[in-house]
Amino acid sequence: MAIVVYGADWCPDCRRSKELLLRTGTAFTWIDTDLDEAGKTHIRELQGGDPHIPTIVFDDGSFLVEPTDQELAAKIGVALPQHD
Repeated sequence: MAIVVYGADWCPDCRRSKELLLRTGTAFTWIDTDLDEAGKTHIRELQGGDPHIPTIVFDDGSFLVEPTDQELAAKIGVALPQHD
């Protein structure tokens, strides 16, 4: 599954999503929307307005905007550890 993560290093939700992908060994491409105007324009078009990050785009054309860890894990097909 090809995954592209649009975000920025200062964004806590972006860091959290990147960490989940790294922790689960999921390959992805990172596009920093502060440095890549085309990336920012792309997610603005996807979302139909002001771009929100992280935006995670999948090879089937679907995307998640500001997903929780549970939403992202479900999309990539991994289980998260249960916490008591």
